[in-house]
Amino acid sequence: MAGALEREFPWVAVQQSATLDDALGATQNPVSLILVDQMFLSEIEANAAAISRRHPYATLALMQPDPANSNITLRDIMGLKAVRSILPMNLQLDVWLSVVRLLLSGGEYLPPAMVHAYASQPRKPEPFPGPDPFASPANRPGELANLTNRETQILALVSQGLQNKAIAAECQISEHTVKIHLHNIISKLGSHNRTEAAARFRSHFAQYRAPANTEEERQNQARG
Repeated sequence: MAGALEREFPWVAVQQSATLDDALGATQNPVSLILVDQMFLSEIEANAAAISRRHPYATLALMQPDPANSNITLRDIMGLKAVRSILPMNLQLDVWLSVVRLLLSGGEYLPPAMVHAYASQPRKPEPFPGPDPFASPANRPGELANLTNRETQILALVSQGLQNKAIAAECQISEHTVKIHLHNIISKLGSHNRTEAAARFRSHFAQYRAPANTEEERQNQARG
């Protein structure tokens, strides 16, 4: 693996660490990507803050031999503090290197099979701790009242750390439609980016988890 990386990315120095202390140790080069073995996942998550301080620009990805048969789900990834991506180790070499290239550039990657499995699971909406923001715009404070129910749902998912692909799966819409909604959300809130918009949502609804689509919503979308 190290040899393939160095041949494809000659500007990258590959360093293998057997312990977390080694990973946090001194290095002459900035760290862009940290690939995590699953056996160290708990330790990595427990020290997420220290890793972020030591390597603030690094993307952390969990290596998975076969994501389709893994005990790690998309919901698990959504709950992690440090690791935000999966690097499948069973891909063809050229595809695998393309995923690594994406991660090195600061992007995130989730295997399509994992996203599809998450989207196909029946999910019951969790009760909202307070006035339901989907019931009426009047329940949404300040500028959030200007958002539609769909925009509120998408902003709630963004505030949980979901990327566009996962949001599209959750809402059963296209990734392009998610981008359009995000553009409208940012414009309506007068935010500079999705991170700022999500921070505004969290400041009002810190405990909120967005409900999944209902069958009625999907039928209404089809008619619209």
